[in-house]
Order: sequence, then C-alpha cells, then structure tokens
Amino acid sequence: MTTDSFKFLPRMIAALYTATDREPELPIPWTPLAKPLAECRFSLLTTGGLYVRGEQRPFNLNRERAEPTWGDPDFRAIPTPAQAGATPPTAIAAEHLHINTRFVEEDVNVLLPLTRFQELAANGTISGLAPTAYSLMGFQGFPPDMTGWLQTAVPAITAQLKQEEIDCLLLTPA
Repeated sequence: MTTDSFKFLPRMIAALYTATDREPELPIPWTPLAKPLAECRFSLLTTGGLYVRGEQRPFNLNRERAEPTWGDPDFRAIPTPAQAGATPPTAIAAEHLHINTRFVEEDVNVLLPLTRFQELAANGTISGLAPTAYSLMGFQGFPPDMTGWLQTAVPAITAQLKQEEIDCLLLTPA
C-alpha cells in the first residue's frame, strides 16, 4: 500500500515539499518495548504549538509572519494530571499558523490526549502518565531546519524524560 504523506496539504505546498531535495536521516530508529505495555509509563509530545495560557508565552507567530521561512524552535513543558497543580485542559491554548487551532481549543485531547491516557492508566492498560507533556511548533521553516530543535529542545526534553523514568513517548503531530 502506498502512503500519500501530502494527502491533506494544499497542492502548492505538497508540490514544494515534493520538489525539495532533502533525504530522510536513515536508519529510522526503532526501539522495541522492553516490558509489557501495562508496566510502561507514558509521556506525550505534540507539534501543535500548545502552551499554558497565562503561565507560558505563546510560540512566536509574529516572527513567523515576518519571516515565513522561519519556525519557532522552542518548546513548552505542560504539567499533566499526573502532577499536583496540573494544568486544567481549558488552560491549554494553541498558537500555530499551519493548523486550524479551533478544534484544539474546543478539546485539547485532539492533540494532547491527557484524558484518554488518564483512562488508560486507570484501567491498567498502561502503568501511568508522566507529570510532564511537551509541545513544539511543528513548522520549522521551509525548507525545514531542525537545528534549533536538535540543539535546545531535544536535549532538554530527553533529559526530563529520563529524569521522569519514561518508557514510551507518544507523538501527536499537528
């Protein structure tokens, strides 16, 4: 079966990405689970530009508007219901120029399935949910430049995941 990676993109953007000379980094890393799912602790990461309204600054859309080939490489750490003083879902906002954020504002679980993972933990499907979830800005310019992510966000998020003893990370791309 052929996968159309650009199925939901406008034709012009799909054509731009298709014409870009950029090879994927291979091999794609794959790590099998070392223990049963019911013993695994999960964290969540989205590329939907989420942040905690009133506590964290939104992603920098003004710069992106001024420089359309730039994408904000920063990240936000969002306290989950597994942590005291967790962020209520209604306090999570979305700033993103490349997705319709209305659906996320109506139900954050569309991009950050906190409620679903609480249910999975409660019924024993997984061991638990990490105290922290993470959000990045999925758009990293055109052509995409992951340098900012690789130099700052990835090391910081990885260190926190190790500290929280996370077994699995679910990525919800925007």
